[in-house]
Amino acid sequence: MSTKIAVGDKAPDFILPDTDKNPRRLKEFLEKKIVLAFFVGAFTSTCTKEMCEFRDSIARLVDLNAQVLGVSVSDPFSSKAFAEKNRLPFPILSDYKT
Repeated sequence: MSTKIAVGDKAPDFILPDTDKNPRRLKEFLEKKIVLAFFVGAFTSTCTKEMCEFRDSIARLVDLNAQVLGVSVSDPFSSKAFAEKNRLPFPILSDYKT
């Protein structure tokens, strides 16, 4: 995305592939509050810790009617291995072509 977004702005709709290379649109998830969790790359120590913190907090987030979407520059294949290894219960989307 090339549009600058300020804190509190609504995110524009986008389409990114998930870990199975299926295109996913942001608006698919609009029935819930969305937490866009951007991270640099799969298997980096800081990003692993951050995504696992979302995983460990998922029950509280679900209680708040929130949906976490992880977004990384890693390709879908790396993201899939990362999600499986860390048992991430939310979609990981790949913004690897930008």
